[in-house]
Amino acid sequence: PSVTHYITDTQRERRKKKDSKRTMERATHSPSLNQSYLLSPSRASTTRLHSFSFTRNLSPSTSSIKLQRSSPSVSSSGVSLTRCNAVLSNSSSSKDVTELADIDWDNIGFGLKPTDYMYVMKCNLGGEFSNGELQRFGNIEVSPSAGVLNYGQGLFEGMKAYRKQDGKNILLFRPEENATRMRCGAERMCMPAPTIDQFVEAVKATVLANKRWVPPPGKGSLYIRPLLMGTGAVLGLAPAPEYTFLVYVSPVGNYFKEGVSPINLIVESEFHRATPGGTGGVKTIGNYAAVLKAQSVAKAKGYSDVLYLDCIYKRYLEEVSSCNIFIVKDNVISTPEIRGTILPGITRKSIVDVARSQGLKVEERNVTVDELLEADEVFCTGTAVVVSPVGSITYKGKRVSYGEGSFGPVSEKLYTVLTSLQMGLTEDNMKWTVNLS
Repeated sequence: PSVTHYITDTQRERRKKKDSKRTMERATHSPSLNQSYLLSPSRASTTRLHSFSFTRNLSPSTSSIKLQRSSPSVSSSGVSLTRCNAVLSNSSSSKDVTELADIDWDNIGFGLKPTDYMYVMKCNLGGEFSNGELQRFGNIEVSPSAGVLNYGQGLFEGMKAYRKQDGKNILLFRPEENATRMRCGAERMCMPAPTIDQFVEAVKATVLANKRWVPPPGKGSLYIRPLLMGTGAVLGLAPAPEYTFLVYVSPVGNYFKEGVSPINLIVESEFHRATPGGTGGVKTIGNYAAVLKAQSVAKAKGYSDVLYLDCIYKRYLEEVSSCNIFIVKDNVISTPEIRGTILPGITRKSIVDVARSQGLKVEERNVTVDELLEADEVFCTGTAVVVSPVGSITYKGKRVSYGEGSFGPVSEKLYTVLTSLQMGLTEDNMKWTVNLS
């Protein structure tokens, strides 16, 4: 006997909605369509994200991301950050402040804390990068024969974002400088690189997508790590056939365990960080693996880090493992000149400019280890440390101490001026900061 199926009005309505949903899903995954979306985390959170526009669809690995339509605004970089207010589910001003991630902000230290999103963009050997996209933060897959794994064809950058005192606005510090440095390094490493606009827009998108991970004012910063890697498979020694540009972030505190207290360095005269004609002047990954041995030995002896000398005369200062070095004598600031073996640090460059704007004399020249031992003050600069006072230097068994266990007057002034600018506490007359309000 036949069975009659009775379909209620409610069931018909449900079927219509399902059919409509399937049609929309097929459309959003069609490669021929050019649509833009607003991304919001799928995990339970009231995080508010700014509007992003994409010319590519999300990959299957990001299927857990909820998609909503947003007004399109695409730039040549492939991802454009709209200069509008955050999209809020409630327009009340009390809802404007992004909910922060639930972590101990007073004890974050300097280590990786997985956040929500990373940014990925690909490039073939032709040199043009495709449009990028935000993906859930997670592991990536590369061939065992990838250029970065076999021949070290990789670069990275380091930069920070700070939350302003209002708790809402976020500041980037000189992102164009990082983009320019990556492009210079890429030329040396025979790699294509994102344009300055592509780099900066990718950083902006990544920071805003992870806005709830930017520490509260005075609790730290959001460390930003752009990577450029030869991910294409290659067996013989040659440039990789494909490259990946990736940006991820992590909230961080102080780099050295001493915080802003003086650090203790040992001068290394046997191991060397770089050689003339090498890659010491670019931020390639191999530069940092080379310092691990000497750094590990130094830390086992109780030192904070290692200060390297030139490899020819073994008497001129170069830099610390991950930061530049400055000395102060009679109110004159001296730092090793950039000559191909020293990384042109962006914080270094900023400190030089800040010091000169404060009426201080700065010399960029060869600085001997003897001058170091007779200095009034010594300090380091870098993205991670910003400005770190040096409490002592040990060279060939001789230990020389500086100051009274804190900043010297010159380094303290420079630290205060620069960090106040980076955090938006003072007016940015240098035009160095980028507001992501």
